[in-house]
Amino acid sequence: MKAPADAQSIRHQQQRHEREELTSAIRALLMTPLMSAAHEELGAVRRHADALRSWFAREAGWVLHIERDGARLYKRPADLADATRGLPGYDRRRYVLLCLACAVLERSDPQITLRLLGERLLQLAADPALALQGFSFTLSAQHERRELVAVCRTLLELGVLRRVAGDEEGFVRSSGDDADALYDVQRRALAGILAAVRGPSTFAPEDAPATLDERLHAMVDEHLSDSDEGRRAALRHQISRRLLDDPVVYADALDSDARAYFLNQRGALAARLCEATGTTPEQRAEGLALVDDGGALTDVAIPAEGTDAHATLLVAEYLAKRYRSRQTSVEAQLPALGEDDIASFLLDARDRYGRYWRRSAREPGAERELAAIALTRLEQLQLIARDGGTLRPLPALTRFALGDAEIQRAAPTHLSSTLFDPR
Repeated sequence: MKAPADAQSIRHQQQRHEREELTSAIRALLMTPLMSAAHEELGAVRRHADALRSWFAREAGWVLHIERDGARLYKRPADLADATRGLPGYDRRRYVLLCLACAVLERSDPQITLRLLGERLLQLAADPALALQGFSFTLSAQHERRELVAVCRTLLELGVLRRVAGDEEGFVRSSGDDADALYDVQRRALAGILAAVRGPSTFAPEDAPATLDERLHAMVDEHLSDSDEGRRAALRHQISRRLLDDPVVYADALDSDARAYFLNQRGALAARLCEATGTTPEQRAEGLALVDDGGALTDVAIPAEGTDAHATLLVAEYLAKRYRSRQTSVEAQLPALGEDDIASFLLDARDRYGRYWRRSAREPGAERELAAIALTRLEQLQLIARDGGTLRPLPALTRFALGDAEIQRAAPTHLSSTLFDPR
């Protein structure tokens, strides 16, 4: 009589393992939408390929391509105007270099050196159209060679390049004459970088969108069915994309149609998405967030370790206290805050916590850099908004509070005066 029970137990264990592996695969694709054979999660993604394609298409309208040596989830943001997105340390100039480097690699042999990549990139950078936009690039200055190396390291992280030999840092120091690096070009990963419905090169010059906003929408606009069901699906995808890809969704940030759908369906949406992603819903009157208790599903964690993270948490608590006072009469008397005010706050905080911060953060004037870093992190997490030079705390900021610090001192190390400590 035991055999059927044992078989049922094994079947339940297998089903639980499959569900957990599917959840892990979903989480991995959300964090690494361009996945190569070097990612250990690719095996689970391939095993659950059909379920993953179906889930992402149904819940978010995202296309998932899975091949033997890689996978690409074509995540498209719901809010194209979100300026907090992007690669760390990238500005408009570096994005231009990244695009030019990809154009070079598209035309290159299966292997390329860093020096040759730089030379061919210089040819493309000399385009008069780029000069008219104020862009120029040479490899004569060390900071420009470092920019090229930063782009190459981004491509290495994305799996587009694979280092075979050489040293990028030597190329920066020696102007590329005595040092170089050799790469394999991974063409499948290169082809999957652009998560667009339509590539920008497919527009005829006379039909090309004029403004940046028009270009962004032209690249990602998808065909929508002109029916009630099609409109509901589009709204569901819009909200799900925000919930899966953004730290928090505020009802006030949505247009009227999306807000009505969100307020009516957010409970069911949160339940489905949380079950599949292993997150926890946190609902408030102002909006909804899918919280990952382990902190793995985020590019910017709070709280975290390090001086910058500690300063961010201090600023978060400081702004949260001001936000909580909005319902009191005192709030009307509080002046608007700017970055200078946060720098002054961190200057005072340095007197209390500075001995635990890194040395550079204790230097005169370092509070301004700390303030800029903290505010950028809080803005990326959608905990604050910037209206010109004014800071505006957002509702989710109130979930953070800093208690009294508990300083744990390391146990003293006793060194024996002899080579062998007698017992």
